[in-house]
Amino acid sequence: MSKPEIELDPKEMSRRDFVQQALLTGFVSLGSLGAAAALWRREHVVPGFEDKAGIQLPSFRPDVAKFLPDLSVAHSLNRSTAIRAAVDQLGGMERFIKHGDVVMIKPNIAFDRPPALCATTHPDALRTTAQLCFEAGAKEVFVADNPINSPASCFLKSGLEAVADELNLKLLYPEQRAFATIEMDGEILRHWPFFNRPFQQANKVIGLSPCKDHNLCHASMTMKNWYGLLGGRRNQFHQHIHSIISDFALMIEPTLVILDGMDVLVSNGPTGGRLSDVKPVNTVVAGTDMVAVDSYGFTNLLGRDVEKLEYLHKAHARGLGNMNWKDLKLKEVEA
Repeated sequence: MSKPEIELDPKEMSRRDFVQQALLTGFVSLGSLGAAAALWRREHVVPGFEDKAGIQLPSFRPDVAKFLPDLSVAHSLNRSTAIRAAVDQLGGMERFIKHGDVVMIKPNIAFDRPPALCATTHPDALRTTAQLCFEAGAKEVFVADNPINSPASCFLKSGLEAVADELNLKLLYPEQRAFATIEMDGEILRHWPFFNRPFQQANKVIGLSPCKDHNLCHASMTMKNWYGLLGGRRNQFHQHIHSIISDFALMIEPTLVILDGMDVLVSNGPTGGRLSDVKPVNTVVAGTDMVAVDSYGFTNLLGRDVEKLEYLHKAHARGLGNMNWKDLKLKEVEA
């Protein structure tokens, strides 16, 4: 038989009874807190709201070489040839990768799409970039992304898993323990779960992205590619998409970015769906300034007015890159 509930009024108690009741209530509360602490696990915290000190990424950008181009553009009918030519015009991969380096390559494989639809990084682009890293003396090459669709399915269907097996690249999947909280003074991005495990080992970082249409931000290129490093409920950033993309230029300074415009998804991006959405442009752009690379890509690969791409203007105004690529040292070659 349960005990009847009794409403306690301190005014009707003796001082001694009141103190005893207060002590009893305190012990019960402490017991509840202890039980809650015993049941608590870090994974119970809602992603994006962790209460812990955050990390900041170091700069991975190479030393400035005044006698070398800031930006390179290579035209070819062959993807591998174009990538090699673009990197060569910047001083070769040896400018960026040294003997013994551990390199992280960040592709865009957000969706489980086949290479022909050009919604993801092409396997030949990964193969060539990784080979260049090894030829320059890299000790190890990681490949990492946090796709929207199933990571296993994305790596498989994109063809990147086969390249990783072929070249003995290490695929890093976005397991829960692979995330930490990044801290930065971004316009939108300030305190958020971040795919940090690759950065615990790599000392060089290369962004390798396709050039494609995007229904929310007009274009997905090298800056948008870093969206795949975020964890948590990142879709809530969609209403501030241009601000968050400009924040990525503050979040990370990569060693090198390569924009694959061999075949461009010109409509129905970012996922694609029809081969008729794809246009052959036969061009690869490379550089260390993501803002400049994307400005060139939006203008010349997608054929659009750069004045309408808000996130480039935001990043340029914050001094995070130079969207005026015509003012930079540019080397253009037919390979």
